[in-house]
Amino acid sequence: MTVSDPNPVVGDAQLRVVLVDDHAMFRTGVRAEITASVDVVGEAGDVDAAVEVIVRTRPDVVLLDVHLPGGGGPEVLRRLSTSAPEVRCLALSVSDAAEDVIGVIRAGARGYVTKTISGEDLVDAIGRVAAGDAVFSPRLAGFVLDAFAGHVEVAQVDSDLDRLTEREREVMRLIARGYAYKEVAKELFISPKTVETHVSSVLRKLQLSSRHELTRWANDRRLI
Repeated sequence: MTVSDPNPVVGDAQLRVVLVDDHAMFRTGVRAEITASVDVVGEAGDVDAAVEVIVRTRPDVVLLDVHLPGGGGPEVLRRLSTSAPEVRCLALSVSDAAEDVIGVIRAGARGYVTKTISGEDLVDAIGRVAAGDAVFSPRLAGFVLDAFAGHVEVAQVDSDLDRLTEREREVMRLIARGYAYKEVAKELFISPKTVETHVSSVLRKLQLSSRHELTRWANDRRLI
């Protein structure tokens, strides 16, 4: 992305932004990166708090994480569709998995960028979303295009994933990427025994018999 204006504005005022992420330290870091260019009018760490602060402050753009306590980013978007339909949301997530990208866009987000984005580019993305553009990191745009072109069977992916809890999805994705149980445990701050339990549940729900089959299943659905 190319920065066209370091201080995006609506009329004579800076854009008003709400940060939604369940990690307070991450919100602090994002605020520090963008606060000179936009007006951060609120923060939230879960679905209920996010909807409350967004409806109350009516920001121009919401920076919305995909995975949140209370139902995730898509649940925030569903609630806003009736309570604050004019508010535009830009997904900002560590995840680059196809089902996360497609799911949050289907729910109503105007774009999706990963947390590797620079502060300068994030400010640019905020301005573009506020102006009505759709903004995606290059690789993620391909997922959306494939979904609309019919190359990704979104309905079937959703049906399969509905059988899994949010934690099981996280474990499934990491295992499918080749992580060892101990590595998954460290990544998700849970015990290796808990990882093993989740993997067994995932295999049972998806009617798979091994990690190899799980990797193939996830790869076929562009989940890794």
